[in-house]
Amino acid sequence: MNIYLIALLLYSIFLMALGIVMSRRVKNSADYLVAGRSLGTTRLFATFLAANIGAGSTVGATGLGYRMGMSAWWWVGSACIGTFLLSQFLGPKLWTIAKEHGLATLQDYLEFRYSKAVKVVISLLFWFGALAILAGQLIAISWILNTVAGIPKWQGCLIGGVVAIVYCTAGGMMSSSFVNMFELAVTMSGLLLAVPFALRALGGWSHMHDMVLANTGSAEKTAALFSITGAGAHQLLAWIAILVPSFMVSPGLVQKVYGARDVKTVRRGVGLNSLGQAIFAFVPPVLGLCAFAAMPHLANPELALPTAMKSLLPEWLGVWTLASIFSAELSATDAILFMLSTSLAVDLYKTFLNPGVTQQKMLWVSRMASIGAGIVGILLAMILPSIIQAVSIFYGLIAVALFVPVLAGLYSKRVLSAAALSSIFAALTATVVTIRLTHGAGVGVLSPQAIGIATAAIVMIGFRIFAPSVPVPKASSMEETLS
Repeated sequence: MNIYLIALLLYSIFLMALGIVMSRRVKNSADYLVAGRSLGTTRLFATFLAANIGAGSTVGATGLGYRMGMSAWWWVGSACIGTFLLSQFLGPKLWTIAKEHGLATLQDYLEFRYSKAVKVVISLLFWFGALAILAGQLIAISWILNTVAGIPKWQGCLIGGVVAIVYCTAGGMMSSSFVNMFELAVTMSGLLLAVPFALRALGGWSHMHDMVLANTGSAEKTAALFSITGAGAHQLLAWIAILVPSFMVSPGLVQKVYGARDVKTVRRGVGLNSLGQAIFAFVPPVLGLCAFAAMPHLANPELALPTAMKSLLPEWLGVWTLASIFSAELSATDAILFMLSTSLAVDLYKTFLNPGVTQQKMLWVSRMASIGAGIVGILLAMILPSIIQAVSIFYGLIAVALFVPVLAGLYSKRVLSAAALSSIFAALTATVVTIRLTHGAGVGVLSPQAIGIATAAIVMIGFRIFAPSVPVPKASSMEETLS
């Protein structure tokens, strides 16, 4: 057994133990679901950034950097833009509504604002997409374990899934917020240190540039790799169209917003997260270029990051950085598993099966949902081929289906359940049709997802113009509905 594998196994055991210890703070379902709405700026910042720097932002984004160079900044950078807008505009409004009416999930808000039918439709789409992105995180963990120890993909997915299930099931958001602070310190320090050491191993930036030029054999291709817009407007706009709206209305991130202490904490904690993402966004493309310079013929670009960590860094730093990547994937896996299990418990069990469920029973159901969702995610991870493919399924669904209904609900004075449902189905239809007709290329600079969002907006505006005005129900009547 090599030192890399020993370090990762010990680290996994430590995280599980930490999660179990912190679970003692969980007294009821409110602590489990929204951390008792007690998160301060530091804990909210840490749990947000730890969740956002996951498989797509590390292993996946470095794979994009390996193929597309510095343009890969926009993969994480687009998410940064979305979370900044969430912190300053949507987040404070959603937190206030959730605090006043005891909401625990974004789907709760959709029921409050529109109807139970909207909640059901979004929940079904969300469960499908969340399982896909959960699988993506587990695939990333399996690639890391495969690189360091030759462990088969299915075994790597199983190991990562078990670790995440243990500390997520133990304490929910309360436990995760503490574990995420530790994970974030390991992740950021390791990956930020990796950049100068990797460049040093290649003889510096200029020599790395020359190695890339030698590998491509083309000054034009090399210039594109080192340009932040080298991937082209169509590709960059496609990422922006998917990721900016997704990170504004992601159910998992909104639920973390609900856990904040107050509105000021939302603005500060989530705003600091977006700043951290903007800085971190440069790390994956630089490491991707370093990997391409040293190893231009990798069969799987998504192995670029763990391979570079093992090949370009001193052993002590290689262990640290691989632990940091592993930590990033686990924290994101936990975040996704938590939002999925919470939705199953609140949006399915409490809403339809047992509306009068007690706090303790709800806590038990949430934990069982976490275990069940984790098992399904592990099985799906063994089937899906790549991280970016898995992650894109989730982000595409969230952006297309949720963005317009959530914004319209927050900034419109009408209750338009029919408009919300129509916009969701129209957006999904337009997206699927565009993908089929253009083979995923979109029309002009517009990606299929951008066309779907535009279609949803047109439908929503049409209802606002032609449908009769309906007054918003009083808060008291909505509280009775949710109780």
